[in-house]
Amino acid sequence: MGDTVKVLIVSAENFEDTELLAPYYRFREEGFEVDIASVAKGKITGKHGYEVNANLSLEEVEPEHYGLLFLPGGKAPESLRKLQCALEIARRFFASGKPVAAICHGPQILITAGLLNGRRATCYKSVAPEMKVAGVIYQDSEVVVDGNLITSRQPSDIPVFMGEIMKMLRK
Repeated sequence: MGDTVKVLIVSAENFEDTELLAPYYRFREEGFEVDIASVAKGKITGKHGYEVNANLSLEEVEPEHYGLLFLPGGKAPESLRKLQCALEIARRFFASGKPVAAICHGPQILITAGLLNGRRATCYKSVAPEMKVAGVIYQDSEVVVDGNLITSRQPSDIPVFMGEIMKMLRK
């Protein structure tokens, strides 16, 4: 890709620290611009106490400016899935065919947005029953790639997950 890819991370309070921070720094190392969007601008705190600065509110996000949507897990997706603006961001990424990566509980946002029916995906084990009800072809694997969708289960899967994301971003 000639232009620098911009990555959008959507998260909120009680995110899974490693699932946001490890990818964030990897994207930065690769030279990608990264924005973090949340319910409001300002600091959000992970389950283990790490803080990150959300430099955008969800309302300010313009999906067409980004090359990847990244959805970390933890408890944040449970609150984000209740917000129409978060669901709309996901729907716009899917409509454009741009890559969407979700780990752990992150796919809950995609389930609520009605985007996973008939798709192959994985997630944290406690979310698997909900995925199956939503019509997902669930696979218990470190990473599942289905077209523009990349999903993973948990922090220990991050190296393989990020490898697949990087492959997709370099296409």
